[in-house]
Amino acid sequence: MTYSVKEVFYTLQGEGANAGRAAVFCRFTGCNLWSGREQDRLSAICQFCDTDFVGTDGVGGGKFQSASELASQVETVWLQRNGRFMDRFVVCTGGEPLLQLDEYLVEALHSKGFYIAVETNGTQTPPEGIDWITVSPKARAELVIASGDELKLVYPQDGAKPERFNDLKFSHFFLQPMDGPDIEINTQRVLEYCKENTSWRAGIQAHKYWGIP
Repeated sequence: MTYSVKEVFYTLQGEGANAGRAAVFCRFTGCNLWSGREQDRLSAICQFCDTDFVGTDGVGGGKFQSASELASQVETVWLQRNGRFMDRFVVCTGGEPLLQLDEYLVEALHSKGFYIAVETNGTQTPPEGIDWITVSPKARAELVIASGDELKLVYPQDGAKPERFNDLKFSHFFLQPMDGPDIEINTQRVLEYCKENTSWRAGIQAHKYWGIP
């Protein structure tokens, strides 16, 4: 299988329970809920994505002809900034990474000593062996992943009230304010909701405050 990757870069995880942890981000090209083109946004299932996942022209990106080739690229990026074999952490994201992330790549990354996290919209079945699964559900998309490590809900979304997900089997539930012109109002909504519903934690995109990708 050929893997199409927008970018591979070293940073800190900025969201969720792993916030602040050093990681290599492997951002896959493509998504099943939006083409990534602005002219298609209003007709897309997900209309609020703020990520560029189109093409393979980002730093460290490209077309990789095998799982071992892509795993080697992830390792190279880690070693350029961090020589440790311990604590290797890769976040597979997108777009929608589960359109491409398969058991062969999971095995290849594990062979390099990486703890593998995935950030998914939850509409695709994940391969076995992923160490950390983060699901960010979208109101108009069918959710097929009903369990994992953390559920991260962008709030508010029409048709996706937090109560809809309370019975799912996740270890952590994060409510993250919808970015954009109403970010301050949405942040207050998140804070008030989490005060009243203690199974949810308020989440932020800390990397935007830290000024890192």
